[in-house]
Amino acid sequence: MSDADFTPLRVTQLAYGRDIDLAIREWARANGHPVSERGRVGHGLIEAFFAANPDAYERAEKTEAVHATARTPGASPEDYAWQDEGPLGPIYTITLVRGVEEHEVLRRLGAALEHIRLIDVDEYPDSSRTQIVVARRVGDWTIVIEECGWRGVQREVIGELSRDGGEAVAVMRHDYAARHDFAYALDGELVTSYDPSRPGTRWGTAPDRLNRHLRELGIDPASDEWIDNAIQAVLALASRISGVMVTPAHAERPVLGAAIPR
Repeated sequence: MSDADFTPLRVTQLAYGRDIDLAIREWARANGHPVSERGRVGHGLIEAFFAANPDAYERAEKTEAVHATARTPGASPEDYAWQDEGPLGPIYTITLVRGVEEHEVLRRLGAALEHIRLIDVDEYPDSSRTQIVVARRVGDWTIVIEECGWRGVQREVIGELSRDGGEAVAVMRHDYAARHDFAYALDGELVTSYDPSRPGTRWGTAPDRLNRHLRELGIDPASDEWIDNAIQAVLALASRISGVMVTPAHAERPVLGAAIPR
């Protein structure tokens, strides 16, 4: 599939201030939908709010964005709709590592072997000093989940995770930072990395290596257009690379993990 073989699906994206954001949350609660004070509100609820409040829709700034959607069989952004209201919250990193078992993955992330243990449901990180990282094996891949952490996307860390002929792919969601992040590494080298919202700007030793996967998700790798459903799209990309579909069940505890110094 070449860049000229398809037309990306474009949608209208709305930008609005705190007044409308608060109005969306108040409307959602009044209609029986639990929402937090700060976390992202699900896309379906936002659409329903604007449909019920056309005056707010008129006030919102409108821009055009690309909505990623699967063009070939395989993982789809729709498979990751759960992450908007799922168990991981607005800040997390999911890293998939091929051919390395859980203890070794945690060690390469910075955990002391004597600190690796079962992490229970009621354990939380000390946000100023430690983060909790958990790992679960699925076939030949290990799924690593960092709640409120982002080690997996760091160049030196993902390089270490993929060394000696290995492979690693990481997705960071951070609703309060300047951008989200995606990284893919082979044999210790960062192959390609980019902001999931703007995949047209990529860097690494082979930034175009995953272009076929991007096209199959309805994204033109030659364009720098904004992606409407960026996190769902890169999670689907990670699944197409690894063959592993991450689900909310993979975040369930107790599970092997460690508290790692920040």
